[in-house]
Amino acid sequence: VFIAQSRASGSHRDLEDEELTRIFVMIPKTYTEEDLREKFKMYGDIEYCSIIKNKTTGESKGLGYVRYLKPSQAARAIEECDRSYRAILAEPKNKSSESFEHDYYSNNIRQDLRGNTLPFCMQPEFCSFEKAETRIQEPVSKRLSVVSRLPFIQEQLFALFDLVPGLEYCDVQRDPHTNSGYAVIQYSNAASAIYAKYKLHGFEYPPGNRLTVIFLEDGNDSSE
Repeated sequence: VFIAQSRASGSHRDLEDEELTRIFVMIPKTYTEEDLREKFKMYGDIEYCSIIKNKTTGESKGLGYVRYLKPSQAARAIEECDRSYRAILAEPKNKSSESFEHDYYSNNIRQDLRGNTLPFCMQPEFCSFEKAETRIQEPVSKRLSVVSRLPFIQEQLFALFDLVPGLEYCDVQRDPHTNSGYAVIQYSNAASAIYAKYKLHGFEYPPGNRLTVIFLEDGNDSSE
C-alpha cells in the first residue's frame, strides 16, 4: 500500500501524526481496549487504542481507533485484518467525530445490505440481535405496511427498502385528504421483511419524520 502526500498537507511528519497512523474500525460492543489491542498488535507497534462510547450511557458504540507508530503498520492492518472490522484510515482529529461516524456507518450499512448476506449475523460475537428480540410476537409475512405523516416519493422509498435484498415491489399511495404517506412493501421472503422492519421501523425519513413499519397479511401461513 502506498499513500501519497498532497502538496498542501504540510510537513511529512505532521501528515504521519495526523492522518497516516490512526485507523478506524468496527468492533463488537463487548470489546475492551485490551481486546482491541490484542487483535491488532500483530500488525505493528501500537501507540494507543480507544473505544468510542455513548456520552450518556457510557456503553460502547461498536467503533474504535487504533494508532500505530508507523504509517506502514497502519496500512498493513487495513490490508490484512478481517474484513468484518471494516478498517479504514481515520479522519484527522480536527474533523467532527460524529459526522465521521455517521458517514462511516452509512457507507458500511449500505454496502452490507446490498450484499447477499446480512452483516455479522454468521459471527456470534458481532450479531446485533439479542435472543429475546428474535422471539417475534406478532404474525410475520413477506409484506409490510409503511406509514408516515409526510407523503412518500416512490423512487426514494423504493431505494430505501431496496437496501434489503429481495424487494419485489413498492406501492406508494397518498391520501388526498390528510396528505400523509402510505405504502405497501413486499419481499421475496419473510426473512428480508423481518430484517427491513427491524431496521426501518422508527427510522427518520426524511429527518424528523419517523416511519411506522408493520407486517401485512400476505395470504401465506405465518407459522412457516
